[in-house]
Amino acid sequence: MRAARALLLRELALALRSGGGAGLGLAFFLIVLLIAPLGIGPELGLLSRVAPGLIWIAALLACLLSLDRLFQADLEDGSLDVLALSPLPMEAVVALKALAHWLTTGLPLVVAAPVLALTLALPGPAYLPMVIGLLIGTPALSFIGAVGAALTVGIRRGGLLLSLLVLPLYIPTLIFGAQAAIRAGRGLDPATPLLLTGAITLFTLALAPFAAAAALRINLR
Repeated sequence: MRAARALLLRELALALRSGGGAGLGLAFFLIVLLIAPLGIGPELGLLSRVAPGLIWIAALLACLLSLDRLFQADLEDGSLDVLALSPLPMEAVVALKALAHWLTTGLPLVVAAPVLALTLALPGPAYLPMVIGLLIGTPALSFIGAVGAALTVGIRRGGLLLSLLVLPLYIPTLIFGAQAAIRAGRGLDPATPLLLTGAITLFTLALAPFAAAAALRINLR
Protein backbone atom coordinates (compact mmCIF):
# COMPACT_ATOMS: atom_id res chain seq x y z
CA MET A 1 0.00 0.00 0.00
CA ARG A 2 2.86 2.37 0.81
CA ALA A 3 4.49 1.72 -2.58
CA ALA A 4 1.22 2.32 -4.38
CA ARG A 5 0.66 5.60 -2.55
CA ALA A 6 4.21 6.73 -3.29
CA LEU A 7 3.81 5.93 -7.00
CA LEU A 8 0.47 7.74 -7.21
CA LEU A 9 1.91 10.84 -5.53
CA ARG A 10 4.90 10.72 -7.88
CA GLU A 11 2.66 10.56 -10.93
CA LEU A 12 0.50 13.42 -9.66
CA ALA A 13 3.56 15.55 -9.00
CA LEU A 14 4.99 14.87 -12.46
CA ALA A 15 1.66 15.63 -14.13
CA LEU A 16 1.20 18.89 -12.24
CA ARG A 17 4.75 20.00 -12.86
CA SER A 18 5.38 22.43 -15.69
CA GLY A 19 5.30 20.48 -18.94
CA GLY A 20 3.52 17.54 -17.35
CA GLY A 21 0.47 18.04 -19.54
CA ALA A 22 -2.17 18.31 -16.81
CA GLY A 23 -3.08 21.89 -17.68
CA LEU A 24 -2.81 21.28 -21.41
CA GLY A 25 -5.93 19.14 -21.59
CA LEU A 26 -8.00 21.59 -19.56
CA ALA A 27 -6.78 24.53 -21.66
CA PHE A 28 -7.71 22.67 -24.86
CA PHE A 29 -11.14 21.85 -23.41
CA LEU A 30 -11.72 25.50 -22.51
CA ILE A 31 -10.63 26.79 -25.92
CA VAL A 32 -12.77 24.34 -27.90
CA LEU A 33 -15.94 25.02 -25.95
CA LEU A 34 -15.42 28.79 -25.95
CA ILE A 35 -14.67 28.97 -29.66
CA ALA A 36 -17.35 26.51 -30.83
CA PRO A 37 -20.28 28.95 -30.36
CA LEU A 38 -18.45 31.49 -32.54
CA GLY A 39 -18.24 29.01 -35.39
CA ILE A 40 -21.72 27.52 -35.00
CA GLY A 41 -23.49 30.86 -34.70
CA PRO A 42 -25.75 32.61 -32.20
CA GLU A 43 -28.82 30.39 -32.71
CA LEU A 44 -29.54 29.03 -29.22
CA GLY A 45 -31.66 26.15 -30.48
CA LEU A 46 -28.83 24.78 -32.61
CA LEU A 47 -26.27 25.29 -29.84
CA SER A 48 -28.52 23.50 -27.38
CA ARG A 49 -28.87 20.48 -29.68
CA VAL A 50 -25.16 20.06 -30.36
CA ALA A 51 -23.93 20.94 -26.84
CA PRO A 52 -23.76 17.38 -25.37
CA GLY A 53 -21.84 16.04 -28.36
CA LEU A 54 -19.45 19.00 -28.43
CA ILE A 55 -18.70 18.68 -24.73
CA TRP A 56 -17.93 14.98 -25.04
CA ILE A 57 -15.83 15.37 -28.17
CA ALA A 58 -13.81 18.15 -26.51
CA ALA A 59 -13.31 15.98 -23.40
CA LEU A 60 -12.24 13.00 -25.51
CA LEU A 61 -9.66 15.00 -27.47
CA ALA A 62 -8.41 16.73 -24.31
CA CYS A 63 -7.71 13.35 -22.72
CA LEU A 64 -5.71 12.31 -25.78
CA LEU A 65 -3.25 15.19 -25.56
CA SER A 66 -1.12 13.89 -22.70
CA LEU A 67 -1.47 10.14 -23.27
CA ASP A 68 1.65 9.78 -25.40
CA ARG A 69 3.79 10.76 -22.40
CA LEU A 70 2.11 8.34 -20.00
CA PHE A 71 4.89 5.75 -20.31
CA GLN A 72 7.26 7.33 -22.83
CA ALA A 73 9.01 9.63 -20.35
CA ASP A 74 9.58 6.74 -17.93
CA LEU A 75 10.97 4.59 -20.74
CA GLU A 76 13.39 7.30 -21.82
CA ASP A 77 14.84 7.96 -18.34
CA GLY A 78 14.87 4.30 -17.24
CA SER A 79 12.15 4.68 -14.62
CA LEU A 80 9.97 2.12 -16.37
CA ASP A 81 12.61 -0.58 -15.87
CA VAL A 82 12.77 0.31 -12.18
CA LEU A 83 8.99 0.16 -11.88
CA ALA A 84 8.99 -3.24 -13.58
CA LEU A 85 11.32 -4.52 -10.84
CA SER A 86 9.42 -2.87 -7.98
CA PRO A 87 7.23 -4.82 -5.51
CA LEU A 88 4.14 -3.60 -7.33
CA PRO A 89 2.93 -5.79 -10.20
CA MET A 90 2.98 -4.10 -13.58
CA GLU A 91 -0.83 -4.18 -13.67
CA ALA A 92 -0.94 -2.05 -10.51
CA VAL A 93 1.64 0.35 -11.97
CA VAL A 94 -0.51 0.80 -15.07
CA ALA A 95 -3.67 1.29 -13.01
CA LEU A 96 -2.04 3.91 -10.79
CA LYS A 97 -0.59 5.82 -13.74
CA ALA A 98 -3.99 5.78 -15.49
CA LEU A 99 -5.66 6.92 -12.26
CA ALA A 100 -3.20 9.80 -11.95
CA HIS A 101 -3.91 10.73 -15.58
CA TRP A 102 -7.64 10.84 -14.84
CA LEU A 103 -7.20 12.85 -11.64
CA THR A 104 -5.12 15.49 -13.43
CA THR A 105 -6.89 15.48 -16.81
CA GLY A 106 -10.36 13.92 -16.66
CA LEU A 107 -11.52 15.20 -13.28
CA PRO A 108 -10.76 18.89 -14.06
CA LEU A 109 -12.85 18.51 -17.22
CA VAL A 110 -15.78 17.24 -15.15
CA VAL A 111 -15.51 20.27 -12.87
CA ALA A 112 -15.19 22.77 -15.72
CA ALA A 113 -17.88 21.31 -17.97
CA PRO A 114 -20.98 22.74 -16.19
CA VAL A 115 -19.57 26.28 -16.38
CA LEU A 116 -18.57 25.98 -20.03
CA ALA A 117 -21.93 24.42 -20.90
CA LEU A 118 -23.46 27.85 -20.29
CA THR A 119 -21.78 29.09 -23.48
CA LEU A 120 -23.49 26.29 -25.42
CA ALA A 121 -27.00 26.85 -24.01
CA LEU A 122 -27.19 23.31 -22.64
CA PRO A 123 -30.76 22.62 -21.44
CA GLY A 124 -31.13 22.83 -17.67
CA PRO A 125 -32.31 19.22 -17.15
CA ALA A 126 -29.25 17.96 -19.02
CA TYR A 127 -26.65 19.42 -16.63
CA LEU A 128 -26.73 16.73 -13.96
CA PRO A 129 -26.76 13.76 -16.39
CA MET A 130 -23.93 15.40 -18.33
CA VAL A 131 -21.78 15.78 -15.20
CA ILE A 132 -22.58 12.25 -14.00
CA GLY A 133 -21.84 10.86 -17.46
CA LEU A 134 -18.47 12.63 -17.60
CA LEU A 135 -17.65 11.52 -14.06
CA ILE A 136 -18.28 7.84 -14.76
CA GLY A 137 -17.16 7.88 -18.39
CA THR A 138 -13.87 9.77 -18.40
CA PRO A 139 -12.01 7.11 -16.35
CA ALA A 140 -12.57 4.75 -19.28
CA LEU A 141 -10.85 7.28 -21.56
CA SER A 142 -7.74 7.29 -19.36
CA PHE A 143 -7.58 3.51 -18.97
CA ILE A 144 -8.21 2.79 -22.66
CA GLY A 145 -5.59 5.42 -23.45
CA ALA A 146 -3.15 3.61 -21.16
CA VAL A 147 -3.45 0.53 -23.35
CA GLY A 148 -2.71 2.57 -26.46
CA ALA A 149 0.18 4.32 -24.74
CA ALA A 150 1.66 0.98 -23.70
CA LEU A 151 1.39 -0.39 -27.25
CA THR A 152 3.17 2.64 -28.75
CA VAL A 153 5.67 3.30 -25.96
CA GLY A 154 8.68 2.19 -27.99
CA ILE A 155 7.73 4.12 -31.12
CA ARG A 156 9.22 7.55 -31.76
CA ARG A 157 6.52 10.15 -32.38
CA GLY A 158 3.83 7.57 -31.81
CA GLY A 159 1.17 10.14 -30.91
CA LEU A 160 -0.68 9.81 -34.22
CA LEU A 161 -0.63 6.01 -34.06
CA LEU A 162 -1.86 6.20 -30.46
CA SER A 163 -4.80 8.35 -31.54
CA LEU A 164 -5.68 5.94 -34.34
CA LEU A 165 -5.61 3.02 -31.91
CA VAL A 166 -7.72 4.46 -29.11
CA LEU A 167 -10.23 6.72 -30.90
CA PRO A 168 -12.36 3.80 -32.18
CA LEU A 169 -12.42 2.38 -28.65
CA TYR A 170 -13.63 5.72 -27.29
CA ILE A 171 -16.75 5.74 -29.50
CA PRO A 172 -19.10 3.71 -27.23
CA THR A 173 -18.33 5.94 -24.24
CA LEU A 174 -18.81 9.02 -26.42
CA ILE A 175 -22.16 7.82 -27.76
CA PHE A 176 -23.72 6.75 -24.47
CA GLY A 177 -22.29 9.67 -22.48
CA ALA A 178 -23.67 12.20 -24.94
CA GLN A 179 -26.99 10.36 -25.21
CA ALA A 180 -27.55 10.66 -21.46
CA ALA A 181 -27.47 14.46 -21.67
CA ILE A 182 -29.45 14.52 -24.93
CA ARG A 183 -32.25 12.37 -23.49
CA ALA A 184 -32.40 14.44 -20.31
CA GLY A 185 -32.62 17.62 -22.37
CA ARG A 186 -35.63 16.18 -24.19
CA GLY A 187 -37.35 15.21 -20.96
CA LEU A 188 -36.56 11.49 -21.28
CA ASP A 189 -35.01 9.18 -18.72
CA PRO A 190 -31.16 9.22 -19.00
CA ALA A 191 -30.68 6.15 -16.78
CA THR A 192 -30.09 3.61 -19.57
CA PRO A 193 -27.22 5.43 -21.34
CA LEU A 194 -25.69 6.29 -17.96
CA LEU A 195 -25.79 2.64 -16.91
CA LEU A 196 -24.23 1.59 -20.21
CA THR A 197 -21.50 4.24 -19.76
CA GLY A 198 -20.78 2.90 -16.29
CA ALA A 199 -20.70 -0.68 -17.58
CA ILE A 200 -18.15 0.25 -20.24
CA THR A 201 -16.01 1.95 -17.61
CA LEU A 202 -16.14 -1.04 -15.24
CA PHE A 203 -15.25 -3.39 -18.10
CA THR A 204 -12.35 -1.14 -19.05
CA LEU A 205 -11.07 -0.83 -15.49
CA ALA A 206 -11.06 -4.60 -15.18
CA LEU A 207 -9.23 -5.42 -18.42
CA ALA A 208 -7.13 -2.41 -19.43
CA PRO A 209 -4.40 -2.77 -16.75
CA PHE A 210 -3.73 -6.37 -17.81
CA ALA A 211 -3.64 -5.53 -21.52
CA ALA A 212 -1.37 -2.52 -20.98
CA ALA A 213 0.92 -4.46 -18.62
CA ALA A 214 1.32 -7.23 -21.21
CA ALA A 215 2.22 -4.66 -23.88
CA LEU A 216 4.77 -3.01 -21.59
CA ARG A 217 6.44 -6.33 -20.79
CA ILE A 218 6.83 -7.00 -24.50
CA ASN A 219 8.34 -3.56 -25.10
CA LEU A 220 10.76 -3.93 -22.18
CA ARG A 221 12.27 -7.17 -23.46
